[in-house]
Amino acid sequence: MAGAGGQDNTRHIPVLLDEVIAALKPGPGQLIIDGTFGAGGYTTRILETGASVTAIDRDPSAIEAGRALEKAHAGRLTLVQGTFSTLDQVALLGAPDGIVLDIGVSSMQIDEAERGFSFQKDGPLDMRMSSSGPSAADVVNRLKTGDLARIFNFLGEERHAGRIARMIEKRRATEPFHRTRDLANAIEALVGRNPKIPIHPATRVFQALRIFVNDELGELVRALHAAERALKPGGRLVVVTFHSLEDRIVKRFFNDRAGSSGGSRHLPQAHVRLASFALIGKGVVAPGDAETESNPRARSAKLRAAIRTENPPLAEDHSIYGLPNLPHFHETARS
Repeated sequence: MAGAGGQDNTRHIPVLLDEVIAALKPGPGQLIIDGTFGAGGYTTRILETGASVTAIDRDPSAIEAGRALEKAHAGRLTLVQGTFSTLDQVALLGAPDGIVLDIGVSSMQIDEAERGFSFQKDGPLDMRMSSSGPSAADVVNRLKTGDLARIFNFLGEERHAGRIARMIEKRRATEPFHRTRDLANAIEALVGRNPKIPIHPATRVFQALRIFVNDELGELVRALHAAERALKPGGRLVVVTFHSLEDRIVKRFFNDRAGSSGGSRHLPQAHVRLASFALIGKGVVAPGDAETESNPRARSAKLRAAIRTENPPLAEDHSIYGLPNLPHFHETARS
């Protein structure tokens, strides 16, 4: 993610902005839901097209920072603090013509040391987007070793997951982890640093903790199904991801919803699932060289989009996403 080093030149640059607008096609009289308001980059451009926007963010500081924009577009912008998995409840005010989701942590959050998303600047081991619930420190200091290893392995794809979890268990018995640099330094001391590998050895663990603390993959799955319920026929869903785990979920959702997976020419009596979405374009859209050079955060970005059909929402089948049964904090935290 860009912004990990606190560089201001990437703080307010929305990724794949032109491509998002092209896929979303907002215009006068339309209602668009921006499920990840952030710094308001997508929302601002959408408002410029004449459309109205309901913008959601789980971060109260993002909502507060957006009040001036809301006031400037009185009547056409409504800010809502909450999770985007509940966007269909927000949409009860009217079925939206489009929904855009920018998945992951914002560079603004990474830049703020006190939020604890990054070890580039020392801060409390927090990582909560909504500033409520269990923090990363709670997870590190209280979850069982095996659960920590599973989190680091799946959500961070960390090959030293077991070793790191055992180190944490041993260290926290006498000195719990409370600061980002403390945890990062402990991981580096254990694993070592390969000069041929540019990323810090704690990067994948921090990614895994952030995703787990905020239930990012679960939120994404729930948001996709909420969008399916909320959109009007012909409405557009545009999703930008930054990680392979996220992109795989979005790809599987769209492919499942756009296919007719129940029918067969050999079994004409079989029930045919009517597609709830039609894919836009050939699949994934990636940023060009010029954007990745000017905005490093865009390097791993992928855009996928689809149009809602007139068919009813399909039954939810979360097994298609291949997500493991990760621990629930309150059920597995040690006393």
